[in-house]
Amino acid sequence: MHQRGTLRNMPAKSDNLIARHEYILQRLQETGSVAVDELCTTLGASIATIRRDLEDLETRSLLRRTRGGAVQIGPLFYEPFRHDSSFQDKVSSFAEEKRRIGLAASKLVSAGQKVSLSGGTTTTEVVRSLKVLSDISIITNTVNVAMELSNRKDIEVIVTGGHLRGSWFTLVGPLANAAADMLFSDIMFIGVDGIDSKKGLTCTNASEAEVLRKLVQHAKMKVVVADHSKLGSVSNYLLCPTKEIDRLITDSGASGSAIAPFEKLGIDVTRV
Repeated sequence: MHQRGTLRNMPAKSDNLIARHEYILQRLQETGSVAVDELCTTLGASIATIRRDLEDLETRSLLRRTRGGAVQIGPLFYEPFRHDSSFQDKVSSFAEEKRRIGLAASKLVSAGQKVSLSGGTTTTEVVRSLKVLSDISIITNTVNVAMELSNRKDIEVIVTGGHLRGSWFTLVGPLANAAADMLFSDIMFIGVDGIDSKKGLTCTNASEAEVLRKLVQHAKMKVVVADHSKLGSVSNYLLCPTKEIDRLITDSGASGSAIAPFEKLGIDVTRV
């Protein structure tokens, strides 16, 4: 099984290439940039080794090297939305919380598993954290998730097909529904517009809800990834009853009273 390094348990010295790469990418997810001298100290590696690591990760389009370190990069297909205020508002809303949720969610995945994801900003952070893994399969009805992984030959990406709904790159309609009927996963990460303990998981678009209901039904483990603003909220269309999900990963801004109804249902709640 693929062993994951974390910021908390990373050894002072590590000759493990995979562990170093995971640490670097996780650090980028948390802070947006890394410095060579800091990485040398933390990982107990030479400057030459860290520079080679950064060069390798840049070759895989996982970061961009800078003088003395590296920064995160966003895929070029987001460029047309640079001046789209509604898109930028969606991306920036609870951005740090979503990055933490994405990191926590990715730790539930092991090599060899099939992972399905809905669309949305939070699940995009999940898939970015999954980039450090290999030998996994991704199932999605979301174009941007597929594009995030388009350069990874070691990750199988399965896209449903269907009619493009442009507000967040999602594919819907009869073709997407038919594909979703035939796809099964070990774990699904579900982004929602609202999750209420009694009303269920909901989203704003009827066609998207139809596709996601099928993917949710075909997932062995169902994990909701949602920042605290979504807890207790109800949108237009039902994805599935809340009692059917296994885990909820939210951020530390969620109060005890906000998560209590979900814990009462036996759902494993994580606040990060």
